[in-house]
Amino acid sequence: MSTATFNSICLTRGFLWKDEPKNSKLIKGNERAKLCIRGSATLSTKSLQIEDGKLQKPEKQARIGLLGASGYTGAEIVRLLANHPYFDITLMTADRKAGQSMGSVFPHLITQDLPIMVSIKDADFSNVDAVFCCLPHGTTQEIIKGLPKSLKIVDLSADFRLRDISEYQEWYGQPHIAPELQKEAVYGLTEISREVIKNARLVANPGCYPTSIQLPLVPLIKANLIEYRNIIIDAKSGVSGAGRGAKEANLYSEIAEGIYSYGVTRHRHAPEIEQGLSDAAHSKVTVSFTPHLMPMIRGMQSTIYAEMAPGVTIEDLYEQLKISYKDEEFVKLLEKGVVPRTHNVRGSNYCLMNVFPDRIPGRAIIISVIDNLVKGASGQALQNLNIMLGFPENTGLLSQPLFP
Repeated sequence: MSTATFNSICLTRGFLWKDEPKNSKLIKGNERAKLCIRGSATLSTKSLQIEDGKLQKPEKQARIGLLGASGYTGAEIVRLLANHPYFDITLMTADRKAGQSMGSVFPHLITQDLPIMVSIKDADFSNVDAVFCCLPHGTTQEIIKGLPKSLKIVDLSADFRLRDISEYQEWYGQPHIAPELQKEAVYGLTEISREVIKNARLVANPGCYPTSIQLPLVPLIKANLIEYRNIIIDAKSGVSGAGRGAKEANLYSEIAEGIYSYGVTRHRHAPEIEQGLSDAAHSKVTVSFTPHLMPMIRGMQSTIYAEMAPGVTIEDLYEQLKISYKDEEFVKLLEKGVVPRTHNVRGSNYCLMNVFPDRIPGRAIIISVIDNLVKGASGQALQNLNIMLGFPENTGLLSQPLFP
């Protein structure tokens, strides 16, 4: 499919020039009115067409299965795909909600034309090209083992993130039952692993904390600008990161007006973070990582304290991040001195970051923020599947952050 970048898109029925009087007559025959849509989306010439007032999707589409549709990440994928011209959801599973519509489970999605959710055992994959797997940790391996080999898969659970299956057993408390699939899986931190993602069949979508931490640290480690020792990570997440299941600790009265640390010294994202940083360093990297739950729905901030290599300055760190992400659409280094805020990424696929000098000489403070449900989960998953299927990487992901 050929693609081209447009700064404007011509819509063919009843639209007016921006400055044309509202009482202008409707344009007839072969004449066209034009509506200018600004943006950086790379679209095919068939990607947006208006006929009889309805948005028509292009002829060439990928048929998408969504496994575990009734959770937050599943709902977020549906929301994002509403703006995706190439992906069409043809299968949705949710064992506890089987037989129900997505609109009845998530009323904010009631306008979407979606298939009724079915149990995973009743799922028919004959009309599916690719799958988003949003099932709980520990259940995904067996499900994916049984899927047709022709399917492209992005798994949002932790089941294929750790290459060492013994490490998986240590941190998740159960043996890995699909070691052959684990060998095939590609870790999908998009901006770092884009080239291997292109040819992957199974992508392990990164966790939210590891995404917010690795994006700023990997380029600095690769450039030998920071020491591998004494990396301290203080990370904070909105409550949606804990999933939609009913849990006493996540009740409003337990969460509101306070914060608390959890998974202290034993959070399951620690080995995933260390795996990525060790790959960048070609040496074992161990970090001190403590996550905190915040009384907010969405958002994640990682504040990272690192020791700079001898002779390295804050300016060197800033310039390296600037070079590393200058051509990236979704990772943005802020102007010097500007502190990233979770408010400024809410509902979007962006990661904002910056670096500051610590009061302790030779140390740096690095801050990055993401929406834990988008860049930390469903948005990055969509970014990865776009790459796997050969579609423009930013398709369906250009929604700007919600503010206030």
